[in-house]
Amino acid sequence: MTKGQVEAKISEAVSKFEIEYMGRGPKQIRTIIIQDLIIIRLKGFLSQSEQKLAENSQGVELLKKVRVTLFENAREYLENLVKEVVDIEIVSTHSDVSTKTGEKIIVITVNKNLEEKLKNNPF
Repeated sequence: MTKGQVEAKISEAVSKFEIEYMGRGPKQIRTIIIQDLIIIRLKGFLSQSEQKLAENSQGVELLKKVRVTLFENAREYLENLVKEVVDIEIVSTHSDVSTKTGEKIIVITVNKNLEEKLKNNPF
């Protein structure tokens, strides 16, 4: 597979994760591989009730706590889905939600330069 195909497969895996474990999938998702980083940007993943909840600071705090807890509880499943695509060891996974823009960023670090691996030895 080419780098673009791997990025698309990771996007599919993350979308599946979002639907199964977070309750709904994003309207848009994009994955970018840069050296030993996999960066996933999701747009439009908050439900209408979550958007309403995020209209005040207490709601934002509650929403972020819930989302972080859900993500942390299902992190291993997400990492396994990504490993199935890239067959590389994951070092760490980070995530943050912007209630202002309705975006979520997931950054996964891996133990090798994945971008270089794909150039030299496509799957």
